[in-house]
Amino acid sequence: MTVRRISDIVRHKHPLTLPAHATVCEACRQMRERRIGAVLVVDEAQQLVGIFTGRDAVALMAESRNPAETTLSKVMTKKPCSISTRHSAIDALRLMEDGGFRHVPIVENGKVVSIVSRGDFHGEEQERLDTETGYWERI
Repeated sequence: MTVRRISDIVRHKHPLTLPAHATVCEACRQMRERRIGAVLVVDEAQQLVGIFTGRDAVALMAESRNPAETTLSKVMTKKPCSISTRHSAIDALRLMEDGGFRHVPIVENGKVVSIVSRGDFHGEEQERLDTETGYWERI
């Protein structure tokens, strides 16, 4: 099996980034327009400060909070796990599996480069993760 690097996966991706003071309504509108499931929340230096996903939007609605008045800083996951472009695809999948999430920000030198999600990976990468998981469960 060919080991893909994260740099191969994100070469032509342009992640949606917004400042922490953007509203949930604006984030959801842009997520829908781009057909994506996550927004990377950045500071003025483009450094990652959080991530906002569809799951966060559902939690906000379940709490009856107003998305037009709630800023991302109030509902985002702060300091999310991230990886660099030097990692392999299987590294990203392991991180998602261990953390129970579907998106991983890609950061280089402290700045957002891109994002990967479960849908970015080939079946053979998922099969390898399943094999590894099964191996560790038997030990």
